Amino acid sequence: MTTELRDELAQIDDPVLTGASQTDDNADIVSLGIVSDVEIDDGVAHVELALGAPYSPTESRLAERVRDVIHKAGYESSLSIAIDDDTPAGLVEDAPNVIAVSSGKGGVGKSTVAVNLATAMAERGARVGLFDADVYGPNIPRMLGVHDHPGMAEDDETIIPIERHGLKLMSIGFLVGDDDPVIWRGAMVDKVLTQLYDDTQWGDLDYFIVDLPPGTGDAQLTMLQQMPVLGSVVVTTPQDVALDNARKGARMFDRHDAEVLGFVENMSTFVCPNCGDAHNVFDAGGGERIAEEFDRPLLAEIPLDPSIREACETGEPVVSNGDTEAARAFESLAEGVMDAVGEVRRRSHAEAARSAVDESQPATERIDAQTS
Repeated sequence: MTTELRDELAQIDDPVLTGASQTDDNADIVSLGIVSDVEIDDGVAHVELALGAPYSPTESRLAERVRDVIHKAGYESSLSIAIDDDTPAGLVEDAPNVIAVSSGKGGVGKSTVAVNLATAMAERGARVGLFDADVYGPNIPRMLGVHDHPGMAEDDETIIPIERHGLKLMSIGFLVGDDDPVIWRGAMVDKVLTQLYDDTQWGDLDYFIVDLPPGTGDAQLTMLQQMPVLGSVVVTTPQDVALDNARKGARMFDRHDAEVLGFVENMSTFVCPNCGDAHNVFDAGGGERIAEEFDRPLLAEIPLDPSIREACETGEPVVSNGDTEAARAFESLAEGVMDAVGEVRRRSHAEAARSAVDESQPATERIDAQTS
């Protein structure tokens, strides 16, 4: 019965991983190792799936297709999740998917993207932490309407993060006054960021969003070296001067084995509220060009909308403020990032599963497989 159910599940293709197995035609979830285990007990099919991106639309649909196959086979379904892969998040047990939001230069709306991305993920049901590591411009507390400071745990050694809009928040801004400039050398930056990350009681999270400072300096390198960063979301505006810097930021992640999950074009167009015409204030098409150059998706085009600024000032992320073009853009961004995380984790798991099979074969069988 178990073999028959596996055969039925093998009719489900992974919609993304068409080239992760030996042949492009062999991309079903059983061959890829996405179905890790199948047991049938008293009319209930217990199926273990290697899905690594909670609340990802693609992975939710995959799980629903698995349930449909199980029910059509005459069983009740009981699904569990377990993934064994080589991504940074997979190297540490129960670690969240760590996503860095970066930009090559300041003023492109990186922190606004980080806040609304994290909030949109939380609104889908995910457990999300947000770390404001923008040393020289920690604006996220204001954007989330946070005016108090985090407390200390009973051991007086760990920090309890602020919780707001479904997020667990820690910010470098809690260490300095609102009007005080941060004048720290690189060693001090490294020490403070590492200590804040390590000493905060984050709890169980699905996603951990890090708002990096712009550029490619000490703070960025510290985060990449100290944290299991899975990938980055690179924010740019459409004009060439921003794209030049976005390229540098994207290449920084390549050198640290963290994938660029995709690009976000902020301040994309301005739609006149009176006439309805769209105006390209900062040029047009830049996001598409850099996404094509790096062969990564353009995850979102965020409009130049006064409601986004107003939301930042009032501490209510615009993604939570109803059915607007800006809110829909950030919701789409969150879905795209979750799907990109799922792609990275499932691909890594499939490759690890295939390597394990290869290693378990006798040497002569491995040679025959490689030369056939």
